[in-house]
Amino acid sequence: MKVNAQSVNFVADQKLLGFVQERMDKLDLFYDKVISSDVYLKVENTSAKENKIVEIKVHVPRDRFIVKKQCKSFEEAVDSACSSLERKLVKRKEKMRAKA
Repeated sequence: MKVNAQSVNFVADQKLLGFVQERMDKLDLFYDKVISSDVYLKVENTSAKENKIVEIKVHVPRDRFIVKKQCKSFEEAVDSACSSLERKLVKRKEKMRAKA
């Protein structure tokens, strides 16, 4: 799957980008018609520990899913967002199957 990762207000290292790509590739197991996805990694300037924000947009035929999560680390946020996307994609797949 094509993943466009963008880091806002900081420079993401290759290890983090590799983790994002690897985790996003697992979404193909749940729904194989994913066209592309955009991942935005942001750091919020607050004193709170949970200042890492991950926003993921997944494009599928005739639709798109957007999930936004805020956690202590980017890895945790990406995992959480991908879990939500997995549920959404499975629901979409079942809905498409019911129509056919």
